[in-house]
Amino acid sequence: MRIPTPSRLRLAPLLTAVVIATVVLPTTILAQSVAPPNRPSQQELTAARAAGKDWFTYGGSVFNQRYSTLTEINPSNVSQLKGAWLTRLGSGLGSKYRFEADPLVVDGIMYIPTGNDDIFALNAKTGRKLWEYNSDIPQVNDTICCGWNNRGVAAGDGRVYSGQLDGSFVALEQATGKVLWRTQLEDYHDGYSITGATRYFDGLVFTGMSGGEYGVRGRVYALDAATGREVWRFYTVPSPGEFGSDTWPMNDPDPVVANIYLRGGGTVWQAPAIDPELGMMYFSTGNASPWEGSLRAGDNLFTASIVALDYKTGQYKWHFQQVRHELWDYDMPNPPVLFDQMYNGVMRKGMYECGKTGWCYFLDRTNGESLTGMELRPIPPDPQPGASANQKASPVQPFPLGDSYINQCPDALPEFPLVADKAGCMFTSYWDIPVLLRRGGTNFSPTSYHPPTGYVFVNGYEQPSAYAVNTSAPREFEPGKNYQRIVSLATPDAPINATFTAIDSRTNKIVWQRRIPGEQNYGWVTTASNIAFAGQVDGNLVAYDVTNGNVLWQFQVGWGISAPPMTYEVDGQQYVAVAAGGNRGGVTTLDGDAVWAFALNGTIDQAPNAPPIQSKLPAPSGNTRIGQEVGGPTAAGGTWVFQGTVHTLDYRFDPVGVQVPVGTTLSWENQGAVIHTATDSKQQWDTGEIRAGETKSITFDAAGTYTYNCVPHPWMIGKVTVT
Repeated sequence: MRIPTPSRLRLAPLLTAVVIATVVLPTTILAQSVAPPNRPSQQELTAARAAGKDWFTYGGSVFNQRYSTLTEINPSNVSQLKGAWLTRLGSGLGSKYRFEADPLVVDGIMYIPTGNDDIFALNAKTGRKLWEYNSDIPQVNDTICCGWNNRGVAAGDGRVYSGQLDGSFVALEQATGKVLWRTQLEDYHDGYSITGATRYFDGLVFTGMSGGEYGVRGRVYALDAATGREVWRFYTVPSPGEFGSDTWPMNDPDPVVANIYLRGGGTVWQAPAIDPELGMMYFSTGNASPWEGSLRAGDNLFTASIVALDYKTGQYKWHFQQVRHELWDYDMPNPPVLFDQMYNGVMRKGMYECGKTGWCYFLDRTNGESLTGMELRPIPPDPQPGASANQKASPVQPFPLGDSYINQCPDALPEFPLVADKAGCMFTSYWDIPVLLRRGGTNFSPTSYHPPTGYVFVNGYEQPSAYAVNTSAPREFEPGKNYQRIVSLATPDAPINATFTAIDSRTNKIVWQRRIPGEQNYGWVTTASNIAFAGQVDGNLVAYDVTNGNVLWQFQVGWGISAPPMTYEVDGQQYVAVAAGGNRGGVTTLDGDAVWAFALNGTIDQAPNAPPIQSKLPAPSGNTRIGQEVGGPTAAGGTWVFQGTVHTLDYRFDPVGVQVPVGTTLSWENQGAVIHTATDSKQQWDTGEIRAGETKSITFDAAGTYTYNCVPHPWMIGKVTVT
């Protein structure tokens, strides 16, 4: 077989941030412009701890609680909910998109972005389109992680603000959608993108930058809301001499190692929470880069951490690192939430964040101290001797006292003899032989805090995954290329589970939990009438009793839901709304552009069931031979004849399984928009990175069955049978 070979801030405009005023980009006015808005006002944003009639910022308020004081919909009548309106946006259509947006509603107008960064203003009572902004972003961008998405816009000072996947940021006139300014923060060719929701507060707009898989250095920006000028920038990986720089090997004689902090990750995927009284903002950070740790000795601040800053200046206040020297993608993309609660008879200013470790971390938001208890414990023993030393792993990790909302230990699989230690499971080191670990916790799926009960509502998922260091991967960084240096191996037929959990914020203990088959689900909203709404990737929107988890109502929307539901009121009528776009749960969706709103006087019945989701990681199937017809008239790509080239799409191989004679050369052609690989599960062959439009080939000189997957997207699994 032949194998191819403390203060990271700037107070002046930066040369890399180009501000373009009154840029002419496509905006369609679909109806008469609304009156010039003057809401939300700064006074409203400052005073509100919960949402009410309006949902005027991401998470419902700057506290990010996703809690509403509305009570018209209650446990006695929620079963009467039906669709009030359904609007198809005609944007973000295709397998590469994810519809993950949390809509805003201000004065009866809804503002919602799609995965293509197009933004719509809708009449929140009828769903009628008022105006539409077309982003015109480049359609070939192969460095975006995890699907094309935009998780939410911000509103304030008569403008709507949004980050874009090409590393730019725009402000639109709230009444018309006209572009007022655009700032190019970073170059997407170098791996940067903006997928997280935006926060407006006190004349500033805050955004993070994604791209940790491509060796970028994490950062948070504050922009002048009126002009787009950069006011300050905070790097989540410090420079030499700054606080935290001693947690990176900056004095190493090897220049690759000494400069690794410039590729250090710690990207920010969500809108910060803000405490107006303390003058502080809070965000959490992503994994360190590269994933494997041999090049970056130390704890690697401020990756996989919660960070508090002065929101006006970007000055560092405090941090808490949830995972030291992160190696497992146990990062923290979930939005932090602020709350007040009694602990030991004293009212404390609290905050929490729930991460991929499967724990929620409850801290005092004034200083970062634990509210429910924290222990430093030794990491588990190495299944492969020497792995933790090779990885320069931290010998200890923080363990929150209380309950995990997932099973943190993987079930054994016969193809992986090395398994995370059952005594600890979490934080088990790996090296060049794959180790079976638990992948899960919660990703960006926003939680909800319910003040009347003190309960936190969190989504989780449980999925086995096997990791190994790719010791042959380049040590040197190249802009715009994947810089993980690990192999994530497929675990076909392994079960996938999702959890819906209520946790008591006073004890960090589970109050109730539901577990269903399938991948994780994507966010909550709770109300003063003791209802918790959550969408599912199988297309069901579900209402739970917050006190016991009993299902009160369920409605099938026809597309998988990967956005959080929210609620608002127009003309005295309460609505619950959610975006539904599919492309989750192993289902490919080409028409996922729906926004649903529900009300007690709704008349629209449930849609037909969405396609069934995967409850196990798929085992490759099929034995397509050269010359055989594949696809179909209704399939993506239509009907075509397999001539030895596997179509590599976003995010699947087509055909999944092929059968060829010994000596055949197979090719993989990337017809998608992001980087893929075809990597043998036993590491016998690897195409390496296949960029959009590229083709890579392998010649198979030995009979056998070869299972392979895409390293950046390990759920993409294929099979080659050589006879």
